[in-house]
Amino acid sequence: MTLTTTAVLAPLLPFLGAVVGLLTGRRSPGFVRPLAVLPTLAAAVLTVAVAVGQGGGPATDVATRLTPTGSLPVDLALHVDGFAALIGVLVGVVATCVQIYSTAYLRDDPRYPSYAALVSLFTSAMLLVVYTGDLMVLLVGWEVMGICSYFLVGHYWETEAARAASLKAFLVTKLGDVPFLFGIFALAADAGTFRITGILGHVARDGLHHPTLIALLLLAGVAGKSAQFPLHTWLPDAMAGPTPVSALIHAATMVAAGVYVVARLLPVFAASAAALVVLAVMAAVTMVGSALAALAQDDIKRVLAYSTVGQLGYMTGALAVGDRGAAVFHLLSHGAFKALLFLGAGVVIHAAGTNSLAAMSRMGGLARRIPDAFWTVTVALLALAAIPPFAGFFSKEAVLGAAEHAATGHAAGVPGAAGWTVLISGLLTALLTAAYATRLWLLTFCGTGPEVPDHGPQPRAMTAVLWVLFLPTVGFGLTATFLPAWFDGRSLTPTLTTSVLGTGVALVGGLITYAAWRHTSALATRTPLGAVAVAEDATPALAEELAIVTHPPAYGDAAGAPDPADPGRLLLGPLHRHAAAGFHLDAVYSALFVRPVRAAAELVRFLDRAVVDTYVSGAGTAPRWLGAAVRRAQTGNVQTYLGALLAGALVLGVAAALVATGTGA
Repeated sequence: MTLTTTAVLAPLLPFLGAVVGLLTGRRSPGFVRPLAVLPTLAAAVLTVAVAVGQGGGPATDVATRLTPTGSLPVDLALHVDGFAALIGVLVGVVATCVQIYSTAYLRDDPRYPSYAALVSLFTSAMLLVVYTGDLMVLLVGWEVMGICSYFLVGHYWETEAARAASLKAFLVTKLGDVPFLFGIFALAADAGTFRITGILGHVARDGLHHPTLIALLLLAGVAGKSAQFPLHTWLPDAMAGPTPVSALIHAATMVAAGVYVVARLLPVFAASAAALVVLAVMAAVTMVGSALAALAQDDIKRVLAYSTVGQLGYMTGALAVGDRGAAVFHLLSHGAFKALLFLGAGVVIHAAGTNSLAAMSRMGGLARRIPDAFWTVTVALLALAAIPPFAGFFSKEAVLGAAEHAATGHAAGVPGAAGWTVLISGLLTALLTAAYATRLWLLTFCGTGPEVPDHGPQPRAMTAVLWVLFLPTVGFGLTATFLPAWFDGRSLTPTLTTSVLGTGVALVGGLITYAAWRHTSALATRTPLGAVAVAEDATPALAEELAIVTHPPAYGDAAGAPDPADPGRLLLGPLHRHAAAGFHLDAVYSALFVRPVRAAAELVRFLDRAVVDTYVSGAGTAPRWLGAAVRRAQTGNVQTYLGALLAGALVLGVAAALVATGTGA
């Protein structure tokens, strides 16, 4: 089997599995799980075969004309290089793990057949985006992922949260997709083709007439799909969906698509220094803001969601400084440990017995009851915090090293301002990432909340998947010496300066959080009488701290009050309330967009009822009145008709006489 055939079959198999599952899933429940797992597993094997066949060598680029469309034809094009081959493996492996995991996690769910089919369709769409060489075909996969996310996030449609989250995810991403579509059209019109290789060749040879405009239009779609500021607000709310869906979206599909598209089209963005600066600022705001928000969340999945937003910010930051190898390296590394974190969170939630107990403040006694999740999630959090020798350390240091390279003026065509922006925000985010990762570990596995009921051992299908993802989380960073041959040839090995700075600030963030947790735990265990006695002799600042720690405001969690030993409150201080609410961006968008749109809709409805309906009703009333008047004249009396005839004749005669008199004069 040739590499081309293998690459075509990889997205085709899960697509066929999805179609068969949607058509026969409810009628043949015994085939649902094989239809979910086997095509996806086969696709994963094929992606590995594609990667082995590609082997870091020259790109495979083949195409056939889809249909004549005028001056800009659309081709069924295949383009497989090192980037596409490795990301294809990530998609296949994570999707297979999610499907296997879901067979146990959603074992008793009545809508599992449609769920499994949609996951397969999601996987197929992402593989289409990865392997295609034509932007219009890429757009098909791009939009199919959007509709799949709508249905999967809203899987629990009985709940208001799931319905609102699915609608929000769909609308926010579509808000970015509209300018993205115009950007594709403008780019193709400028380059004369939708083929990605043709576009890149045109950029290298002749340049673009409007590079900044095109880049910014494309960035709008990337910001929506990859949840970057200011279109990131849908991703934390998407946690209302099943946890395996969160793992799929956050690790290998949907949000990874935007980063991948920018990596494929990086010369287009590099043609505009202004676009690179905008991308760098967007990455910086996303990284720091999401890390602060993660430090204030109580729901374990929302912490991980904001974490994904921030890690995607690292990837876009690497692209802003012109190093797509570092960006894709972190994308691959992040896909492994973030999938592990979400699926581990699913084990935690499953152990708690209900999704409503996902609040970390309500955890207690879980470390000894779910040892598989405890150890694997611990290592994944170390990778997230970029602690050596785990995968996250190598990939994050590659990003920081690229930023340092650009900041010192060694990256041709990249503004130094973009390099400094990414470097400083990246180091600050490394500190905050270690802080919220440590906080998540402490509250989830060492929390002082009430011990949740024991719901028995975890299914093997769930725990086995954790150990599968554990392997790349531990060892993938060691491939940093081999990956440059698959990418652009730039070194991905950590540099001394950024390694010391990055690891140093991560250790500081973790240690400060641990100290704050010990401090708040000690304060929380004091008796109210002792706390009052200390407060009476303490400074006002300490008295306020005691009041916050011993009587914290509620998170609004139905399970009860939050854990008073929450270091996030102490570390963030007055900023905590704003960070917990995502810095009120939803409220801002509601005031700027949602309310005006609703007001405009109300105005349209009023005009429709008060003006349009009145006009239509009036148009029917006038003929009705005229008909009534004419009907009254039809009396059936011959004398009346003769009188009217004579009167009319008399009027006509008088009128004729007057006209004749006037003419004679």
